[in-house]
Amino acid sequence: MIKLGGLVSSTFFLLLTLSLCSAQNDVFSSTGYVQIECLRVPPLEFAGAAKTAVDLVRKAGALVSKFDKKFGNSRMGHAILDCLDLLDSASEELSWIISASQNPNDNSTGDVASDLRTWISAALSNQDTCLDGFEGTNGIVKKVVAGGLSQVGKTIQNLLTMVHFSSKPKSKTNRAHKTTTAHSGFSKFPTWVRPGDRKLLQIDGLSTAVDAVVAADGTGNFMTISEAVLAAPDYSTKRYVIHVKRGIYVENVEIKKKKWNIMVVGDGIDATVITGNRSFIDGWTTFRSATFAVSGRGFLARDITFQNTAGPEKHQAVAIRSDSDLGVFYRCAMRGYQDTLYAHTMRQFFRECTITGTVDFIFGDATAVFQDCQIKAKQGLPNQKNSITAQGRKDPNQPTGFMIQFSNITADTDLLPNLNTTATYLGRPWKLYSRTVFMQNYMSDVLKPEGWLEWNGNFALDTLYYAEYMNNGPGASIDLRVKWPGYHLLNTSADAINFTVAQFIQGNLWLPATGIKYTAGLAS
Repeated sequence: MIKLGGLVSSTFFLLLTLSLCSAQNDVFSSTGYVQIECLRVPPLEFAGAAKTAVDLVRKAGALVSKFDKKFGNSRMGHAILDCLDLLDSASEELSWIISASQNPNDNSTGDVASDLRTWISAALSNQDTCLDGFEGTNGIVKKVVAGGLSQVGKTIQNLLTMVHFSSKPKSKTNRAHKTTTAHSGFSKFPTWVRPGDRKLLQIDGLSTAVDAVVAADGTGNFMTISEAVLAAPDYSTKRYVIHVKRGIYVENVEIKKKKWNIMVVGDGIDATVITGNRSFIDGWTTFRSATFAVSGRGFLARDITFQNTAGPEKHQAVAIRSDSDLGVFYRCAMRGYQDTLYAHTMRQFFRECTITGTVDFIFGDATAVFQDCQIKAKQGLPNQKNSITAQGRKDPNQPTGFMIQFSNITADTDLLPNLNTTATYLGRPWKLYSRTVFMQNYMSDVLKPEGWLEWNGNFALDTLYYAEYMNNGPGASIDLRVKWPGYHLLNTSADAINFTVAQFIQGNLWLPATGIKYTAGLAS
């Protein structure tokens, strides 16, 4: 892992970025992609902007650290700890630019333009989340931190404009494609994936020896998941498999950014349950309220329930938060009320998962695809409106957004008797350029006919991107849908193909390595 530092010269950075452009052309030509230049600006200009961003992030971190340990276990204290972690992550994400430029096959999908845009976007979101954490805290401290971050966001946004969008794959890579073997016609895998790891998700039961066993009854190596995670190696290029036996685990688990390639396998949805009850009302930031949080890249989860039992009256209460780049959740359940699933940053894929909640229960600024999932709205507080998504893209150059495909949008059992009194919507715009697409789903009558909900008056209605394509069911009628400038009906496959697994998260480059089934294009 290469860290950015003040002594990195512009000349050194120039040579690295030139290497990046040349290497990227080689990658694209070998995978059937159209060759592109990776940068919109001269490399020296990009180098200067990147160095400036790192310097500003570090200065902001130093400013925030002055408040560390002064506010104890209060919301302010949690906000400061969040901010320090988030700015540290932003610095590391910017450092990955150098790592990718030295060797685009190292910890990369092979699509270097996509990698750069993803990591720069995550750095932008992290500094924004830092500020969000000070909601409801002392105004003076918040103003000081906001002042320190004012130039950070602008500089990172400028970096985004300097990187080209990824090229679109040739049409043959957009065909329907479900992987059932390690190769399935694709030979390009991330370098950290060993051949023996590629079938881990294919079959019931483990196909390889586990590295750690967690058992609440004492029959494993560890009693808690947190202990097993702590024992895992840092920055591992080998998959580390943790089997969590059937049981209820009352703990808040955090897989930090240095814990790469961890796989957590349970004994089934609602058989292996990780549960907690942190909430905003009880003094936690939304970011820190997560029952299960993962930042280490290459994370895999299977056959587990993650839940937050704080209840609707406690408002923001996250069941799972993910910042794992190239993270996969397969046959998992995420259960909560407000803010159940925090898909915070990076590229993520959810397959055959059950996600339940009330307000904004799938939210964040990741680039995430959900396929074959059960998405169930619950009964919340009296007179409360449900919104399934609240996507947080704040800049039009970010690659982020949510795509939900082949899934069932329905009411959970507690909401079924109250469909006439509780309104449920597909989403609302948390940030200015919020982007969410629903394609080829079944939508029940749980949804209101207008489909989408405002956040606050006319905020973001012109700049958001919400779209629907070939959905069906009683809630899918478009006759009374909203007429916002940012709302779109996708009428052709040529428009919809941009949001498929193959193009939106470059899934053909990294999902085959996991062995998980997925559909690359529009056909199920």
